[in-house]
Amino acid sequence: MTGINVGVIGVGAMGYNHARVYSKLDEANLIAVSDVSERTLKKVSEKYNAKSYSNYDDLLNDSEIQVVSVCVPTTHHHNVVMDAIEHGKHVLVEKPIAFTLEEAKEMIEAAHKKGVILGTGHVERFNPAVQKAKELIENDVIGDIVSASAKRVGPYPPRIKDVGVTIDLAIHDLDVMYYLFGEEVIDVYSSMGSILERSGYEDHAEIMVNFTGGMAGMLEVNWLTPYKRREISITGTDGIISVDYIDQSIDVHGKFAQDIQIEHKEPLGEELRSFLDAVKNNKKPVITGEDGYNALKMVIAANLSSKNNQPVSFEDIEK
Repeated sequence: MTGINVGVIGVGAMGYNHARVYSKLDEANLIAVSDVSERTLKKVSEKYNAKSYSNYDDLLNDSEIQVVSVCVPTTHHHNVVMDAIEHGKHVLVEKPIAFTLEEAKEMIEAAHKKGVILGTGHVERFNPAVQKAKELIENDVIGDIVSASAKRVGPYPPRIKDVGVTIDLAIHDLDVMYYLFGEEVIDVYSSMGSILERSGYEDHAEIMVNFTGGMAGMLEVNWLTPYKRREISITGTDGIISVDYIDQSIDVHGKFAQDIQIEHKEPLGEELRSFLDAVKNNKKPVITGEDGYNALKMVIAANLSSKNNQPVSFEDIEK
């Protein structure tokens, strides 16, 4: 085997996909998986011929494993990631990086101190349509960027019990806007609420983010719509780019006709391959722990803005 030895901690919905993709990558050797559910653990370990550990500490003590994907519920990210770092493992943690900014800071500092690589799983950055949009923006196809408008809506997912729709869904598009604009955040304003009694957290939100350079991003997100929609449009002085995340399609309307051809790829596969390349070549991952911190900071600012019914300055969020 020439690939990097990996383990996955938490093999529920997202962790299962990590295990599935790792098992297909030439760059990876899926060595072990861990989960608190014996039934889930047995199913995944047998399907992908991996060792099974009901206690993730046992996986971390497995000397074969070099890299771990942490896909446990958000409220457990900090403890699991800190333990993995202490064991000298390189870590890719699913978004959001942590539940609080303080936890995220500790994780980033611990990784630097231990000399291991910490990456954050913001998979939409690896969507081929988003990558193409970034290329078109950098090539000034639609001129100077003015704004972006995103919609990420769908039915309530019963498996999500520890966070609201903002930290679970809105974080995707806020990170994509930050990536596409290439500018820093000035402030965040939002309005959100909870209609579904079963969620316990906010299940709908409207968020506006102002960036340096005069750019603005608007986002509608909810767990109320009976169908999934995942889209973002970027408006420039010379045109508009519309992206459908699900179809991996892109339309460009501007001064010149654009026939946009996109090679469809699984974003998660591209993300995991990219992280393994960073580990192999001892370089900074495409999406760092600091990037994860920035995305978390945006959603925390959004929640604070809704609570206080006023814009929240990005500089003041840590004060």
